[in-house]
Amino acid sequence: MPSHVLKVPADNEKQRLDIFLTQNIAGDPSRTRIKHWIAEGFVTVNQATVKPNHKIRPGDDIRIEIPETDDSQDIEPEEMALDVIYEDDCLVVINKPAGMLVHPTASCRTGTLVNALLHRYERLSTVNANFRPGIVHRLDRETSGVIVVAKDDRTHVRLAREFEKHRVKKKYIAWVKGVLEFDEGVIDAALDRHPIYFDKRAVGYHETARSAKTFYRVLRRTDECMTLVGLYPTTGRTHQLRVHMAYLGHPILGDDKYGTASSFSRLALHAQGIAFRHPTTKKIIEFSVIPPAEFMLS
Repeated sequence: MPSHVLKVPADNEKQRLDIFLTQNIAGDPSRTRIKHWIAEGFVTVNQATVKPNHKIRPGDDIRIEIPETDDSQDIEPEEMALDVIYEDDCLVVINKPAGMLVHPTASCRTGTLVNALLHRYERLSTVNANFRPGIVHRLDRETSGVIVVAKDDRTHVRLAREFEKHRVKKKYIAWVKGVLEFDEGVIDAALDRHPIYFDKRAVGYHETARSAKTFYRVLRRTDECMTLVGLYPTTGRTHQLRVHMAYLGHPILGDDKYGTASSFSRLALHAQGIAFRHPTTKKIIEFSVIPPAEFMLS
């Protein structure tokens, strides 16, 4: 993965990050592509992730880890089984299995949900066409459960707005380490890029940290020092649930980044349900799926 390190000169006071990069990276990448790099975390300013409209300052250190490839033209449609739980003319709701990437990356171009979608559907939204056709929101690779896909751009934009305004209700379930003391609670802790590990997040207090809030409710406690919890995020930050539970002192079982991978057969996190306003009918629709077999401990 090629990388660039740039130092902001004195004459670039308060210029937008995406504009600065468009003007200063060799190869003349488009502003749309640069915005994608920033959104995906390939760009950091002073070791922190920021938004495309971030105003840079003289002396800022900008690091860009450019993906080897991020074009959809070489994303091959693949015939794969998909567990479709709902479908209409504008959207699809899918029960994603654990272990499936949502969209291709520089190191993995096949076997993803996008590969399967490109084979199954002739029409998907083009809002993120170069990178994630149809994908409105994401789940981590090892997280199973409900994900919504848009077939057209109007649906995509309207759904994205609902997510942005925190009007989409999501429920996850997770097995976590230890026995939670309280039956329910809220974790209100902002998240930032991890200060050392590029692919991780951490609770942060810097101005670049983004607000993150998760409600939890204990569903079951076991004699094996494990707790089954329902998790209800009101924001959708990267690795939010995993970081929040580890911050609480009860990491999700099977988590190789924030806990112990060997504690469960997989990441014990499942997106069980979602509810949102249908972009066309305006009616609230709700979907839920049963937990995977490995979650149903005797």
